[in-house]
Amino acid sequence: MSFIADVFEKGGVLVYPLLLLLVAGIYVIVVKSMALRRRKIINPAVVEHVEQLLIGKKIPEAAAYCKQHAIPMTRVLLAGIVNYEKSEPELKEILEEAGRQEIPQIRSYLATLGTIASVAPLLGLFGTVLGMISVFATLSESTTVNPSLLAGGISEALITTAIGMLIAMPTLAFYNYFIARVQNLIIEMEKISLRLVAVLKRA
Repeated sequence: MSFIADVFEKGGVLVYPLLLLLVAGIYVIVVKSMALRRRKIINPAVVEHVEQLLIGKKIPEAAAYCKQHAIPMTRVLLAGIVNYEKSEPELKEILEEAGRQEIPQIRSYLATLGTIASVAPLLGLFGTVLGMISVFATLSESTTVNPSLLAGGISEALITTAIGMLIAMPTLAFYNYFIARVQNLIIEMEKISLRLVAVLKRA
């Protein structure tokens, strides 16, 4: 605890916005880790049950089941089910549009996470620059140069850069992971949608 207090004391005022970025980054990582689970977006068991209902030509039951289990995938499927009488090209277009409407929700907060990963090291570097300016301004007013004072001032100035990089590295790693995860989920949703078109036309 004393070390953390020392870091806050020596790091200067910019340590506090960096701390806010850290808290925001952790919050987004936790939220997206929960939200991007496969069963929260697609839920294969629910999709399979909907397909079985459609194969059995139980269109109203399938629509009701999708409403009861509202997730991005079932909302897309519902858009196709309620328009099952339309032609195949029209049905594909309807499903594509429904899928596009779900994408912003799936990608929510990812831009924030990317911004945190970009801003944190820059803010840390800004703090270091301000610290170095202060160090050299103090030295310019002194008639003698104290090497220990110079080294201590520089080390304190580098604290914000270290904190910024410490925030940015895991945040950027999670950002890239979530982007890849979202892309895989969207591709899977597209495949299921195309399969639904074939099932609806047979039904």
